[in-house]
Amino acid sequence: MKPRRPYLLRALHEWITDSGDTPHIVVDTTMEGVEVPRQYVKDGKIVLNVSMNATQMLKLGNDVVSFEARFGGLGYAVSVPVRAVLGIYARETGQGMIFADGDADPDPTGAPPVAPPPAAAPKPAGARRPKLQVVK
Repeated sequence: MKPRRPYLLRALHEWITDSGDTPHIVVDTTMEGVEVPRQYVKDGKIVLNVSMNATQMLKLGNDVVSFEARFGGLGYAVSVPVRAVLGIYARETGQGMIFADGDADPDPTGAPPVAPPPAAAPKPAGARRPKLQVVK
């Protein structure tokens, strides 16, 4: 299967925009291929306004998010590999999504993702512990 991150990114961008809010993406600038104005990077990350009003020629592709924007009055061409996008959220409400590492690329072995163990819930007195086993 194809990576789901670009599809989720486009869907959330549309949802945030249709809701009348301003979509922002959080980018890991330490990843290869990230082209952003470095003077605005803090702790290896940058938050970018990806609204239609703040960008020109915005493209939310399967591999790259690209656009032109002004930073401090100067124009920049921004290019971010989709795998470097850590999340997208609405500035006004904070609603959005942080992407898990598994959203970036499918497992090349084709194995299904392993779910994290559930949080431990309090056990009623006399309850037996459930037994899980791997099914192949």
